[in-house]
Amino acid sequence: MSHIRRRGVATALAVAFAATATAVPAHADTCAASVNCNTTVTFTVSAGAGLQITVPNGPLSVGTGSPGGTISGQLGSITVSDQRAAVTATWVAQVVATDFTTGGGSAAETIANSRVSYWSGPATATTGTGTFVPGQANAASSVVLDQTRIAFSKTTGSGNNSATWNPTIVIDVPAQAVAGTYTGVVRHSVA
Repeated sequence: MSHIRRRGVATALAVAFAATATAVPAHADTCAASVNCNTTVTFTVSAGAGLQITVPNGPLSVGTGSPGGTISGQLGSITVSDQRAAVTATWVAQVVATDFTTGGGSAAETIANSRVSYWSGPATATTGTGTFVPGQANAASSVVLDQTRIAFSKTTGSGNNSATWNPTIVIDVPAQAVAGTYTGVVRHSVA
């Protein structure tokens, strides 16, 4: 009886060994001598954090002026970072402002956004390939921030990229403006 049991174990081992010995790795291609034999290879390039815009922390003072004059100052670095690794890596950054108010925000304590101008100036830094276009290259092309305007854009190129600019805002202070520290928001976005 023990002889039968041993024979069964030996047979099972022989079958297992035969199955292992005959296993052949898979082949992508089988080729004759002197013919190229191809293996398809893949890899993945992953995208990063996507498309985002970074603006300076506030509150940020751009200066002091008198009624009937102008106040002008730079906002600091605005950066669009495009980590989408896209075939068509284009984007448009936009800007708009709220009204600026002091005190209780009454009509006499408000400077309308129609009196606030903006110009992006050229890029202070870029990375990646493509065409980066300032919304307003100089003061002569400044725009009023009473509606959404183009601040900067990227019109061609692919892959990851970034652009930084340091825009200037100019406030045309009304002659009837009351004294005070006026607060408003300059809002940038990118898509």
